[in-house]
Amino acid sequence: QVQLVETGGGLVQAGGSLRLSCAASGSISSFNTMAWYRQAPGKQRELVAAITSGGSTNYADSVKDRFAISRDNAKNTVYLQMNSLKPEDTAVYYCNLKDLYYNNYWGQGTQVTVSS
Repeated sequence: QVQLVETGGGLVQAGGSLRLSCAASGSISSFNTMAWYRQAPGKQRELVAAITSGGSTNYADSVKDRFAISRDNAKNTVYLQMNSLKPEDTAVYYCNLKDLYYNNYWGQGTQVTVSS
């Protein structure tokens, strides 16, 4: 079993920055993909950014050039640096881990609110 714990959400003004962290613990395969998803009220959960254990990244078009995902494999931790935040970035952000066996794990979510 894998546990994911997110930290770093909060309230920020438009144009500001936040950094989210997600620490994974438990039985983690060496090869995995960690990602951040978000869900705004009344909307479906969407992929924000993903990073493989080898360092390959993928971003939603809406956050390219503003957000950066990174990871520390030694700490089993993934980060999301969010810059130039917009009110439309307001959502609950969820950490996700997909392992080598296609198991899918989720964190409890952290609220990010961007005021205009």
